[in-house]
Amino acid sequence: MATVENTRQLIDRVEAWILANDVEALADCFRNLPVDETILVASRLETEHQIQLLEMLPPDVSVDVLRALPFASASDLVDEISAASAAEILGELPPSEQADLVGEMEPDQAEAVLALLDAPDAARVKSLVSYPDDVAGGLMDNHFLALSETMSVATAIDGIRTRAGELSDYDVQYVYVLDRANRLVGVLRLRDLLLASDATRLDKIMIPNPRSVTDYLPLDDLREFFTEHQYLGVPVVNKTGQMQGVVNRTAVEHALGDRNADDFLKARGIIQEELRTMPLLTTRSRRRLMWLSANIVLNLIAASVIAAYEETLKRVIALAVFLPIISDMSGCSGNQAVAVSKRELSLGVVEPREVVWVWMKEISVGLINGLALGILLAGLAWMWQGNVWLGGVVGFALMVNTTIAVSIGGTLPLIMKLLRLEPALASGPILTTVTDLFGFFLVLGMATQILHLLK
Repeated sequence: MATVENTRQLIDRVEAWILANDVEALADCFRNLPVDETILVASRLETEHQIQLLEMLPPDVSVDVLRALPFASASDLVDEISAASAAEILGELPPSEQADLVGEMEPDQAEAVLALLDAPDAARVKSLVSYPDDVAGGLMDNHFLALSETMSVATAIDGIRTRAGELSDYDVQYVYVLDRANRLVGVLRLRDLLLASDATRLDKIMIPNPRSVTDYLPLDDLREFFTEHQYLGVPVVNKTGQMQGVVNRTAVEHALGDRNADDFLKARGIIQEELRTMPLLTTRSRRRLMWLSANIVLNLIAASVIAAYEETLKRVIALAVFLPIISDMSGCSGNQAVAVSKRELSLGVVEPREVVWVWMKEISVGLINGLALGILLAGLAWMWQGNVWLGGVVGFALMVNTTIAVSIGGTLPLIMKLLRLEPALASGPILTTVTDLFGFFLVLGMATQILHLLK
C-alpha cells in the first residue's frame, strides 16, 4: 500500500507531466496504476488539472480514471471538459453509464455530447435519460440480444456470429425472443439454441411467457422481485409489452446501496454529496451552512423556553442537569420510531396515508417505554437530591416527552412522504426541536408550579 509520502510524490509528478504536456508519461502512469491509487491521485489534483488530465489522456485511459472517481466528482468533470473529449470518453462506456453522466450534465453540454455520439448510442442514452433514476427503466441496460420468433436456429446463429464484435460488449445471459411488434414472447437459453437442429424455429424451443417487469416499476418493487426470484436479471417491457432492456440484480443492489447512503447523509445535514476535494467556499461550506443556518432558528425556538423559565432554573439548579437527559432520551426514542417508519415505507408494508394507524401503534410503545424510563429517572433523581417531588417532575416529563417523541418520529416520515418531501432531510431537525421544546417546557413548567416543594 502506498504511503502518504509516495502518494504526494506521485501527485507532484502527475502535475508536472500535465504542465509539460507529457501525454505518454501520463498514459503509461495511469495504465499501470492500481485503482485505489488512481482514486487518491486523481481526486487530489486541482480541478483545473483534473480537466486537463481527462482531455490529455487517450479515451480508454481517461474512462478508467473517470470510473475510479466518486460519481459526484466524475459527473462534475464531464460537465467541464470539452464536448468532444466527453463524447470520446463516454463512447468507451455502456449506455447505462453514459446515461448516468449525461443525466447530470447541463442541458447545453448534454446536447453537444449527444450530437457527437454514434446515432444508435445517442438514441439509447436519450431513452435511458428519459426515465427517473429509481425505476426499472432508469436502471436497465438496453444492450441485449433479441431475435425474432420466426427465425430458424441456423439463421439465428449466423446472425449472432455476424454481430460478434458488437455482442462482445454485451452481458449475454439469454437470447430474448420477440414477435413482429418487438413484444417479448419468450426467452432462449444459449445451450438450447446451440443443440437444436438448424431448421427449428426459435418459437419451438424458447421458454414462452417469461417473467418481466414494466419500465416504470419502482426500486422497492424491484428489490421485492429479486428477493422472490433468484434471477441475475429480468427483461424490462413498456406498457404495450415491447422489450426495452434488461435490469440486472447488481444494478438494483447498487441503487439501493446508493439510496441508503444518500438517506444517511441527508439525515445528518449533508444535502448533496460532498467530498473534501471539492471547492471549499462554493461547495462544501455553502452546502453545510444551508442546513446549519436553518438549525440555528430551530434551536433558538427550543432555547426560548429555557429563557422564559430562567428564574426557576436559578432557584432549582438541579433541573439544569436533567434537561439534556430528558432531551437526549426522548430524541433517541423518536429516532427509533423514525427508523422503523422509514424502513416500513421502503418495504411497502405501510402507506403514507396510514398516519393514524402508525400513530396508535407508536403511542402504546411510547407509554410503556416512557413509563419505564420515567420511573428509572425519577428514582435516580430522588436518590441524588433526596426530593421525591423533583423525581416526580423529571420522571413524568420524560414519560410524556417519550410518548410525544415516538408519535412525531413515527408519523413524520409518512407526512413528509405525503407532501412529496424528503423524510430523511426533515425528520431529524424537526424531531429534535419539538422534543427539546416539549421536554424543556414540561420540566420547567411543572417545576414552576411546585417550586416551593423542590427547595
